[in-house]
Formats: sequence, C-alpha cells, structure tokens
Amino acid sequence: MSTSIIDNPGPPASPGWWRLVAWPRLGFTLLVALAFALVFDRSTTPMLVWFMRTATIALLALLLFGVFEQWPRRLPRWLARWVLQLIGVLVAIPIGVLLAYGVRSGADMRAILADPAQRAGFYGLLGPGVLFAPWIAFGVMVRQREALARHQALSFQLERSELERQAVDARLRLLQAQVQPHFLFNTLANVRALVKAGSPQAPAVLDSLIAYLRAAMPGLGDTAGTVARELGLVRAYLDLMHMRMPDRLQFSVHADVEALELRCPPMALLTLVENAVRHGIDPSEEGGRIDVSVTVREGRCLARVLDTGVGLQESGQGTGTGLETLRERLRLEFGEAQLRLAGSTPHGACAELEFPAQRGLA
Repeated sequence: MSTSIIDNPGPPASPGWWRLVAWPRLGFTLLVALAFALVFDRSTTPMLVWFMRTATIALLALLLFGVFEQWPRRLPRWLARWVLQLIGVLVAIPIGVLLAYGVRSGADMRAILADPAQRAGFYGLLGPGVLFAPWIAFGVMVRQREALARHQALSFQLERSELERQAVDARLRLLQAQVQPHFLFNTLANVRALVKAGSPQAPAVLDSLIAYLRAAMPGLGDTAGTVARELGLVRAYLDLMHMRMPDRLQFSVHADVEALELRCPPMALLTLVENAVRHGIDPSEEGGRIDVSVTVREGRCLARVLDTGVGLQESGQGTGTGLETLRERLRLEFGEAQLRLAGSTPHGACAELEFPAQRGLA
C-alpha cells in the first residue's frame, strides 16, 4: 500500500540497497498495511487473508519506492526523483492487487470478477490503494526532506562551531605571541643594564634567566595551562628579579591545593607579576613586596597580585598593552573572566584575576 520513512535522511554514499529491508521501513510498511486492513475490513474474507493481501501490496510499493530512490543514479533534468518514486508507488498498487489475488485464483481475472465477494475485495483494494498510497508516500518524502534539512543544519552548525573554535585558538596564539616578547625583552633589557653597569650580579642573573627560559620555553606555545605551571613560572621570574634587586624586592607565592590543577591561560599570572615589578617596585626608591595568592571559592578561581610599590597614581595612566591583551585572552578562553586593578592602602596596587574554576587537561 505504501512505503515508510527512511532511517538515514542523508544521501547515501553508496547504492545502499540494504536500506530496502531496513527494519524501520518494514515496520512502518506493515503497520500501514495492518491499519488499511482494519479500516477497509471485508467481513466475507478472513482477517488474516485480508491482511496478507494488503501486506503484499504495501511491500511491493515499498520495493518500487526504494528501487527508484536508488536507481538510476542519474536522472534527466526534467525528471525529479520524487516524481519517479510516486510513479513507482502508483504502478505497484494494481500489480500488487493482481499478485494478492492471483495466488488464490490462478491469475484468472474472469473468476475474480464473476464472484461478487472477490470482485468487491479486488476493487476494495485497488481503489483506496491508488487513492491513498501516493499521498502516504508523498508524506514520507516530505518527512525525509525535513530530516535531511535538520541533518544538514546540524552538520553546518558543528562545522561552524569547529571553525569558530579554530579562530579562537588562532586569536589566542596571536595574543600570547604578543605577550611573550613583551616579557622576554623587558627581562633582557634588565640584564643588559646590569652588564653595562658592571654589576657583579650580572652573571648570576644571566644564569637565572637561562634556567628560567629552559623551564619556560617548552610551554610557551601552549594555549592551555594550569595554575601550578603558571605559579612555577611566577616563582622563577620573581627569583630572577630578586637576584637583580635583592635589597628592594621581597615576595611570597601561595595557592590553595585545589587550585593547582585548574585551568589558567599561560603567562596570565606572569603578566600581572611582571606589571607589578615594572610599574610598582622598579619606580620605588625603597622597593617593595609582592604577594601572589590563588584561592578557590564558589566555583570561581581568584588570583591576586598585591604589591607595595608606588601605586597606580605614579605608574602612569591606563592599564597598558599587557593588561589589555590579557583581558582579551581571558574573554576568548573563559568568556566570564574578570580582571580588576585597584590601588592599595597605604600605597601600592592590587590586581585580581577571576575566572571559572575548570580543571585543566592532564
């Protein structure tokens, strides 16, 4: 009587004749045949025989529907495949009716037409079949097209998400590349100043810089890091700065244990610490202290860099390229991250970095 919904809406990569006997198709077809047998019940014909006849017609319609769905592989421009499938269903109805009655009567049409009960059953299958089967097939094809459209929309959405993720990764790498030279050039400039001044600490500072770079360089290209890795870089950097100005810089680094494995953008804390040294401690005649702490509360990670340097008033206007770049990196990676910079009493500055507490990759 009819065909069924296709189980895979996408166009087959190969002929896919196995789909003609897929259970979703067969199940739907038999259900339609059963419904037709119940609605157009013939009291003079046993229900089982009547259902077998409707099932024969429905399965033949399913066969031709599936054949013309796959064959021929290419059609003329003036012939749409759905039209060919509807023609196949229409052709299947009379052939199926003949087969259903031919098994019992030996294909003797005169015997069928001569018997009023047989004749009523014959036309009772042929008429409604020709009338309803194409509409059922058409509804199935509409549903197939809707499923195909949803499938394609989902594929496009997934592809777009992947392209957006790649664009974000590229943007993060670009911003990170802007941060790395900023830090390295400033550190090298400090070493150069010690060398020009003839400071006896210059070789030790240079050795510390080499040790720091040896530890830091393998992770500089990463777009994902952890708090533990970032704190390691911060300690190495502060050790380096302490060797450069031992009498003017003291520091402490502390973090909650549960914060160590959380995600943290590479060079994020280091940017804040370097900013505190450059704009807070260096300009101060007395130097100062830098306290770095990382805590976790209510699903958020809070990183604080507090310095007792000259403060925001004396460090110039604006937040600088490094902090603006860091804000952009945080926005791209977390979305809901915050970077706050405020003065500290009696002098100094406090930079706070807040972002979702997410575990980093192992």
